[in-house]
Amino acid sequence: MVAGERETAAIDIPAAPQLSADGDGTVQASSPAVTGSHTQQKPGDPTCEQPESEAPSSPNVKHGKKIPLLPLVFIIFYEVSGGPFGIEDTVNAAGPLLALVGFLIFPLIWSVPEALITAEMGTMFPENGGYVVWVSSALGPFWGFQQGWMKWLGGVIDNALYPVLFLDYLKSGIPALESGWPRVLAVIVLTLLLTYMNYRGLTIVGGIAIALGIFSILPFLVMGFISIPKIKPRRWLAGDVHHVDWNLYLNTLFWNLNYWDSVSTISGEVKNPKRTLPRALFYALVLVVLAYFFPLLTGTGAVPLQRDRWTDGYLADVAEAVAGSWLGWWVRAAAAAANVGMFVTEMSADSFQLLGMAERGMIPELFARRSKHGTPTVGILLSASGVFVLSWMSFDDIVAAENFLYCFGMVLEFVAFVRLRMVAPRAQRPYRVPVGTVGAAVMCVAPTALICAVLYFSTLRVFAVSVAAIVVGLVLQPCMRYTERKGWLRFSTSQDLPDIRFREAR
Repeated sequence: MVAGERETAAIDIPAAPQLSADGDGTVQASSPAVTGSHTQQKPGDPTCEQPESEAPSSPNVKHGKKIPLLPLVFIIFYEVSGGPFGIEDTVNAAGPLLALVGFLIFPLIWSVPEALITAEMGTMFPENGGYVVWVSSALGPFWGFQQGWMKWLGGVIDNALYPVLFLDYLKSGIPALESGWPRVLAVIVLTLLLTYMNYRGLTIVGGIAIALGIFSILPFLVMGFISIPKIKPRRWLAGDVHHVDWNLYLNTLFWNLNYWDSVSTISGEVKNPKRTLPRALFYALVLVVLAYFFPLLTGTGAVPLQRDRWTDGYLADVAEAVAGSWLGWWVRAAAAAANVGMFVTEMSADSFQLLGMAERGMIPELFARRSKHGTPTVGILLSASGVFVLSWMSFDDIVAAENFLYCFGMVLEFVAFVRLRMVAPRAQRPYRVPVGTVGAAVMCVAPTALICAVLYFSTLRVFAVSVAAIVVGLVLQPCMRYTERKGWLRFSTSQDLPDIRFREAR
């Protein structure tokens, strides 16, 4: 950004108050004339000044109940984690010591900054669309669209994994699910069933998340207490830094501790988001870190180290060795249930993101249409279709490709966060990270360095596929605007939404 630059790229949004800065830097609002279509607006006359204690409100959601605190905590829990399933590869890649250190240090470097940024930006723009709106406000609609494309595609790639993992945990008891047409049919039926749960509404999703969260966490609490007499602390110190698979290690940590920003795409469905969202993020952060570290600590301390056996599902074998087959089967059932929870919460985030983009006129308005349950039907169907198409990818490729796209999206979020601190320092922020503009920039340095490390260790295949996906997004946005100009598809912007254009305070 040029140091003397004074304005961000404007986003043409009709029927919304324009936010700008007066002589002393105070953000004010003005209301343009209502046009009723997605066309360029002319600035109107100033009518009112928004008080510092308020943020632009989300559009009125009259479809179903809004999400209170407890369901939101567990929705975030499943969007990020779902429990200690999939953490085994960190031990395989680096040994117990680095695995334990990773799940203590990585949250400080990555999860805490991302959660803080989500709390500030999510309450500043409490509407569906989340991070797409943040980037659009700071960098303009073109980059907002790229953010939406990369995050949606990464989310769908991620979701393609969960039906497959669900069946992997059941195939030891039902061998027919291991391969062939029975497995294909099971994936299809399971995906359709979980898609229907999303269609029924976020109240259903929140209730499912609470029930599955409790069921998934309990066996590891039981395992932890039973394993205490068997724990040998020297086992935690085992590790050889000269034989570390850094690609697997970093990607596994990153995959298990990212997506804190996903909750922002359903901010418009949250009850009192300005208060509820920061609290939910804090409680979920504590829950996620404990849900990873405690089972890893007890599991690596209770059984002799065999690094090659620490792969997906090995915690069930550890539980069986500690307490017997009953606990091993409980862990397997909890793992299967966790994949259900992660699927429904991820699909909710993906589909409501598309709804938010449609409400902002970025994609056709048909994505903004809701079912009788208040859910974005077209977004759900498109996300489910993507899951079917991408389910052929291997686990490692899914994780790496998702992380690659996610990294680029997070860079845009960091830039948007710092940019808005610079151009709109006095804009209403119900929750504000307690640092200045310089502190905000410094806060993004360590996560950005981590992103560079993840990208550096990516394989050539993943790099090629991810870059191709990014190029598709760069071409798709101009194509959307072309179809709008030709009238082939209808685009419109919700008149209930506030303007997101900021001008730099002087």
